[in-house]
Amino acid sequence: MNFPEYRPRRLRGSESIRRLVRETALSVNDLVYPLFAAAGKGIKRPVESMPGIFNLSVDIVAEEAQKAWEMGIPAVLLFGVPDFKDSLGTGAYAEDGVVQQAVREIKRLVPNLLVITDVCLCEYTDHGHCGIVEGGRVLNDPTLDLLARTAVSHVRSGADMVAPSDMMDGRVAAIRKALDSEGCQETPIMAYSVKYSSAYYGPFREAAGSAPQFGDRRAYQMDPPNAREALREASLDIAEGADIIIVKPALAYLDIVRMIRESFDYPLAVYNVSGEYSMVKAAAKMGWIDERKIVTETLTGMKRSGADIIITYHALDVAGWLKEGL
Repeated sequence: MNFPEYRPRRLRGSESIRRLVRETALSVNDLVYPLFAAAGKGIKRPVESMPGIFNLSVDIVAEEAQKAWEMGIPAVLLFGVPDFKDSLGTGAYAEDGVVQQAVREIKRLVPNLLVITDVCLCEYTDHGHCGIVEGGRVLNDPTLDLLARTAVSHVRSGADMVAPSDMMDGRVAAIRKALDSEGCQETPIMAYSVKYSSAYYGPFREAAGSAPQFGDRRAYQMDPPNAREALREASLDIAEGADIIIVKPALAYLDIVRMIRESFDYPLAVYNVSGEYSMVKAAAKMGWIDERKIVTETLTGMKRSGADIIITYHALDVAGWLKEGL
């Protein structure tokens, strides 16, 4: 096909024809809204590095979840911000833990909203790592039991889905076995299968109070230069029982998203992480970019790369824009 026989602009001449031939469309059904549940009551504490995002006490986080549901967003992803931490992260699997309380309150207020819970220990440990620490090392196998206990406690509280984000080897199998033994065979696992040790997580660590107190997480999160390793990680989690797999972060890893999409016929989520969100917010505040256009273009690119689900702090705004017709 060559000009003048083929003229691509014929199909760009009006908004109606562009809509008719549009290949990728962003939908509110694609969105998951992350929320930070904090200990206490009546708390709405701003996260300074993430404008518009707050640590919310259980009563207020439930109201925020209801707002998401009313905007058409089908799911929220809960993180806990406890008021007590110890070396074993006991708050992660306590019956009265902050996430457990938040799940119960959200399900009471918005029973049909899909509540997904992040399963990890870093928000609950005094050392800030995602597992049991001994001699300065994060121990893999002893951590699995605590992660499984956390997942079970979330589901007992009413969580619809659990999302292990720790990157310990074998944690999906451990969680699947524990859930099945509790009669929760129908509870899906959305695994952070491809989670890189990324600089994009900085603002999240402020929000969740989860920065490591020593060292870093490179011994268990993936090395950013690696691609083939992503296929091995995803394959392992699927074999262990993951129902949905996540690539995190999203923006700098769209090649990985495409690779995973082409290799596995499983639902695929991406996490549009805190650093990606904060960069947009900072540039928009300075008037350097059109926030609405940048966000919708970015999220559409994630979907075009192969994502079925987009976890994003922009979810409420995007849901509103979609109602207006973008």
